[in-house]
Amino acid sequence: MFDSAFSDGAKRPGTREMTALLAGLMALNAFAIDAMVPALPQIGESLNVARENDRQLVVIAYFVGFAATQLVWGPLADRFGRKPVMAAGVALYGVFALLCAFAPTFPVLIGGRVLMGASAAATRVLVVAMVRDLFEAEEMARVMSLVFMTFMLVPVLAPNIGQLILLFAPWRAIFLVLSVYAAVMVIWPWLRLPETLHPDFRRPLNWRVTGTAIVETIREPQSRGYTLAMTISFSALVAYISSIQQIVFDAFGEGQLIGLVFAAIAAPMALASWLNSRVVGTFGLRRVGHSAALAFMIITAVHAAIALAGLETLPLFILLQGLTMASFAFTSSNLGTLAMEHMAPIAGTASSVQGVVGTIGAAGIGFVIGQQFDGTVIPFVIGTAACAAGGFLIIVLTEPKRLFARIGSTQAAPFPSVPEEVA
Repeated sequence: MFDSAFSDGAKRPGTREMTALLAGLMALNAFAIDAMVPALPQIGESLNVARENDRQLVVIAYFVGFAATQLVWGPLADRFGRKPVMAAGVALYGVFALLCAFAPTFPVLIGGRVLMGASAAATRVLVVAMVRDLFEAEEMARVMSLVFMTFMLVPVLAPNIGQLILLFAPWRAIFLVLSVYAAVMVIWPWLRLPETLHPDFRRPLNWRVTGTAIVETIREPQSRGYTLAMTISFSALVAYISSIQQIVFDAFGEGQLIGLVFAAIAAPMALASWLNSRVVGTFGLRRVGHSAALAFMIITAVHAAIALAGLETLPLFILLQGLTMASFAFTSSNLGTLAMEHMAPIAGTASSVQGVVGTIGAAGIGFVIGQQFDGTVIPFVIGTAACAAGGFLIIVLTEPKRLFARIGSTQAAPFPSVPEEVA
């Protein structure tokens, strides 16, 4: 019985609380990244950052740290369980947020951001692994979409929260708020989250065993292909987060609207994630995910053409970037699920490997795109279009015979069913 997977005796939360709890853990990352956007000019001035483009390192450093430790958190979670490892990661996140709050120099701040990301990586690895522990195929995609929908509401709020804090306090106060949030997200899951790791899937903390799981994750064609597709697609999101402050402030000269612009672009992402949870069970992972990737490519190509023609305005940018982020939300939920579809016995390690590849690759590509900022949106929109096209091409190469396949073609990895208390 799957019930035996809940070995800690915790009372099982319902679907709504479980979704909110997992989304809250994932949102630690969104807050840590997006709440910083309005503060970048103040951070640069306070810590004497000479080049404006160097302020992007506040965002990029977090992604670098986020990638660096995912191969540590996954094996630890496969050995000791999801719950204690998650608590350790979130607690460290709070400690390093305090380090950033009191950083005396820009290098110390960047170092603190790396450590924050390294700690928060536990949430990315373990939320995905816990959803994989509990659900299969289309149901897994539905729950993941609900988690992403909830946590994608954070980018709507985070920059505005950051701006609100800046009205009453310096940028350092944002990190103090993040530290308090981390404390809440240690206590709530510890009290309410059950241990989801199935006893049969516990793995020894052995580098040879871990290495075998890593190789298996890389060698499995579906895992490898969709991980690479997600990496290139995710690069567009990293480039956006890195560049949006300069785009709004410098390219359009409307810095006072940064919170509103960010919210207007992020809202379609949350809506798309909710819609995905409604339609994926009807049409299937591949049909929805592949169609979204195609839409992602077309929309970004149109946006690049408009910018190159000199027709870009701020309202048009918001509209097209909102559509881009909506298609990305559909794409990410389903391609991430397809990458994990056959990884149940090694879900923690597989999620780690996929996260490392995806985050390092996306951070590198996104940073390169962001550094091309020249006072216009053109480098950004061209880079985004290239990422979308590259991601779709890899999907085609990964499963050419199952492109846009219907729901019946999905093959779920064998795994016990979900108990009624959770489903």
